[in-house]
Amino acid sequence: MSLNGAVANTTAVAGLSNALQQMLNISATSAEILVSVLILSVVGFIGWGSYVIISRYISSWTTKFATKLNKDIGATVKVVIAVLIGILVIRFSLSPLSFLEPYNLDNLFLIVQILLTAYAVSKIAGVFIDWLAGRTAPRNGKSSNHLMSILKKVVTVAIFIVAFIIILNSFEIQGALESTLVGVGVGSVAIAFALQSTLSDFFSAFYIYFDHPFEIGDFIGIGEHLGTVKNIGIRTTRLQLLQGEELVIPNKEVTSSNVRNFRKLKSRRVVFKIGVTYDTSNEKIKKIPPMIVDIIKNVKGATPQFVNFNEFGEYSLKFFISYYVNSPEYVRYLEVQQEINLAIREAFEREGIELAYLKNAVFLKS
Repeated sequence: MSLNGAVANTTAVAGLSNALQQMLNISATSAEILVSVLILSVVGFIGWGSYVIISRYISSWTTKFATKLNKDIGATVKVVIAVLIGILVIRFSLSPLSFLEPYNLDNLFLIVQILLTAYAVSKIAGVFIDWLAGRTAPRNGKSSNHLMSILKKVVTVAIFIVAFIIILNSFEIQGALESTLVGVGVGSVAIAFALQSTLSDFFSAFYIYFDHPFEIGDFIGIGEHLGTVKNIGIRTTRLQLLQGEELVIPNKEVTSSNVRNFRKLKSRRVVFKIGVTYDTSNEKIKKIPPMIVDIIKNVKGATPQFVNFNEFGEYSLKFFISYYVNSPEYVRYLEVQQEINLAIREAFEREGIELAYLKNAVFLKS
């Protein structure tokens, strides 16, 4: 027996309705309406009291575990409970009205309850998505908020699709349910094939957002390209290259490539070689390593590691130089390298040391 039938056919409700009808000399319908109002008052008061008690308990819980996530979940649960109590109050207050029985209110309230559950789940899912977004605070901005908004909409649509399927199954509408499932399945496959590239970029955007390989403002390298991240969108990531132009890269290519993030550098190790001519004397060769070390020490933001004469090259005597730039910024590295190069050239000119260059040597035999 349904809840509506059980309540409407109880002896107490029927007796109260008959008593009011005889006492006030009114019609059966009017008596049922009066009983409905009385039930509305009593159940409404009980519901209000229950909500106050539950609300205080939730407030106490959120105060005890004072985090933004708990507060948001608590506020969402309060709203859902208030709506649920309101639905139950209306449900019980309408139960004595026999003239509403042909309208089969049981099915209507079942649909409302399923939709309310879907609403509650979607709201709580939205709270968790906002919480995850809050954990990525360095990237909060217009594009990130837009990305989270789209994710919440996608999750909400998916939840209500499941609720719709549950409604069909609850009423045992087999044909409609099977048609819906087939339609959803075929439609999903068709959309997946048609939008395969777009969907790959779309889900790659969420991977970038949650995995944090880089953020807006980072200087990164993707393949052969170096640039500053200007925007992380739904389909593409935009880089401002050193040359000045903007490079637009599909997110799928970003996540499938090796990404070098120079922002995470505490310091940058720089290695390079220079060569001097073979007619350079041993005395001058011995001077070169300490000379270059002193040059690097005198450059602000640079720390020498070592300088070694390590190779007899085809056209020169080669020195291997290694130092650190104490900055993650690529532009600063270029400035330091330029300052060191100029200082080495000036020092070599003072000492009469000739830098080697590639040339063709012609030997004449008499």
